[in-house]
Amino acid sequence: MDDSDYMRLALAQAERAFAAGEVPVGAVVVHNGEVIGEGYNEPIGRLDPSAHAEMVAIRAAAQALGNYRLSGATLYVTVEPCTMCTGLLVHSRIGRLVYGASEPKSGAVRSNLQLLDAGPYNHRLDVTGGVLEAECAELMSRFFAERRERQKALKSRPL
Repeated sequence: MDDSDYMRLALAQAERAFAAGEVPVGAVVVHNGEVIGEGYNEPIGRLDPSAHAEMVAIRAAAQALGNYRLSGATLYVTVEPCTMCTGLLVHSRIGRLVYGASEPKSGAVRSNLQLLDAGPYNHRLDVTGGVLEAECAELMSRFFAERRERQKALKSRPL
C-alpha cells in the first residue's frame, strides 16, 4: 500500500465522523505496513475536547504496540493537525506525518503555524502534505455546507 491507500483509510474514518455529526477528520497510524491505530473526531460524542482523530488513533497505536513512543510509525490524517495534535506528534515520537487538506485557520504544521520547525524540540519528523487533498477538502466543505443549510432551515421555521 502507498500513501494514497492509507489516506483512503483515513478518509473512511472521516466519513464515520461526518455520519456522527462530528467535524469529519479521520486518522490511521501505520507501523511496518500494518494499521495499528485508527480514529475519527469524537469530541462531541465522547464529551472530550481532546478526542481529535489524531489523538484517538495515536492512543490506539500506543496500546497496540505497548509503548507510548511510536518511533518509525506514520500518522495519516485527512486534515493538517492543530496545535494540540502537533504537540502530540512530537511527544509520541511519530516518525512521519502525512496529511490531506491544509487547514488555514488552525493548521499548526504548515498553513498557519509551523510548530514542527520552531522551538527546541528534541524530535523531528518527516512531513508530507496534500495527499488526496481534493477529496479531504471536499469532505470538510460538504460537512460545513450541510451544517450551514441546517442552521438556515432552523432559523426560517415559524415559531
